[in-house]
Amino acid sequence: MENHKKSPNILIINPDEMRWDTMGHMGNPAAQTPNLDAFASTEAVSFSHAYCQNPVCVPSRCSFFTGLYPHVHGHRTMSYLLHPGDDTLFSELKRAGYYVWMNDRNDLFAGQEPGWMEENADEIHYASKGNSPGPIKELRGTRGSKDYYSHYEGCLGLDSEGRNVNRDDETVEAATRRILNPVDERPLCMFLGLMWPHVPYGCEEPYFSAVDRSKLSPRIHASQCSGKPQMETLLREYIGMNDYTEEDWNQLRGVYLGMCQKIDAQFGKIMQALKDAGIYDNTLVLFMSDHGDYAGDFDLVEKAQNCFEDCLTRVPFLVKPPKEDGVDPGISPALVELVDLYATVMDYAGVTPSHTHYGRSLRPVLEERSRSHRDAVFCEGGRMPGETHCDEYHIDGPLGTPESFLYWPKKKAQSNDLAHGRGIMMRERRYKYISRLTESDELYDLIEDPGETTNRINDPGLKKVAARMQTEMLKWLQATSDVVPYRYDSRFNPRMMWEMVRHHVPEKKEAQVRQMIAEGATLPAIMRVCDE
Repeated sequence: MENHKKSPNILIINPDEMRWDTMGHMGNPAAQTPNLDAFASTEAVSFSHAYCQNPVCVPSRCSFFTGLYPHVHGHRTMSYLLHPGDDTLFSELKRAGYYVWMNDRNDLFAGQEPGWMEENADEIHYASKGNSPGPIKELRGTRGSKDYYSHYEGCLGLDSEGRNVNRDDETVEAATRRILNPVDERPLCMFLGLMWPHVPYGCEEPYFSAVDRSKLSPRIHASQCSGKPQMETLLREYIGMNDYTEEDWNQLRGVYLGMCQKIDAQFGKIMQALKDAGIYDNTLVLFMSDHGDYAGDFDLVEKAQNCFEDCLTRVPFLVKPPKEDGVDPGISPALVELVDLYATVMDYAGVTPSHTHYGRSLRPVLEERSRSHRDAVFCEGGRMPGETHCDEYHIDGPLGTPESFLYWPKKKAQSNDLAHGRGIMMRERRYKYISRLTESDELYDLIEDPGETTNRINDPGLKKVAARMQTEMLKWLQATSDVVPYRYDSRFNPRMMWEMVRHHVPEKKEAQVRQMIAEGATLPAIMRVCDE
């Protein structure tokens, strides 16, 4: 009897806005991530140089769940999501026989399309707010105070049972129940789109006090920098955090790491559920964030849609293949992109993609960590001047976003055509080049300047480096500028085709030819039948 390999289960855990350096095994002495650290040590490969394809949620996710770069189909804005007709990792796996489970926090499917998200899944968990007490102390204050736009909430309260149950907790519990109680025998594809450590910066005990602030790595100060993009200057002006002391910044950074610690604890719960259900060994596990967070670097908070420092674009990416496929666990320095997630999942699931894509399966690196993967990685963001339908500020109405709104600084900065201009980042092992349409390009030597503080685009000594990377970026754009659908279109409707061939069709073959036309046969195929 032929032995058929059982399709692996697939588990994708996607925290939002988690930097690559928030994990202990990436060298952060203040990080508290024991579950992820142990996972990377013995079970998975953790990629130290994984990059997202856009530094905000929606375009990043539209990219890694389709294997396409944001520019290919215009998925480069927070307000243009996937629509019916767009195949995704989930729709393809569902057609291939997977039971697809996801939660509602996915930032992927156009919400105004009735039933569209449901088409991509067999089950969707909709989380409520949960029992999530707010901050112990209200810190925002009035307009002009240092925390008005800081997103900092500090320590969150606990309920009467000593808990703070947020939407992520509810989602993890729901996922655990489904893992332990499968609906049927189909292999499981499960996606958990978690909210944390996305702003606001706030967490409850014991996470709030768990991070030793004295162990935090040095922060990158704006005063250390030169040649940086105008977007960052505007953001600093609008958020008005000039009165923040270093102690203030360290508190914010400590809370951010505390939020990552809770993500680590939730990750541990899900891994235990897989083991309790007896399916851990046959599960492909992928853990990655969609983008990072300034978290105090460059005197900024949150993120910017057309800035490309490593704190925003370099993300955690850990992958554990099914046990029988083998893995060389530990840290890999290979340059990889989140767009590779699509190719990797389809490879291990044994499913043929339904469309052209640009991902590369990580299987070779998972089997041997010393292997390289890409010579360069890319990230893109921003918009064209006048492209206000891509600007979150303008879509809030003719008067723009009210200044009381927490995201007003970012939306106001994005209303500036020049500051929010399109940019593309290319990152090699040593150099990072950023091409900008509306302001000066950027070039960083990441060995001499790992913090990306000094833009050397005008350095004569790096002129050849800049020219070479510009050429390579052009080639990348040419190679990824569009895709041709796998579906063939006929140039002729059935009546046109019949009129073209009917004089060549023998009477005895008329019925056969008409049937061929109805089924979409090409002209050469029809003529071959007529000539036989």
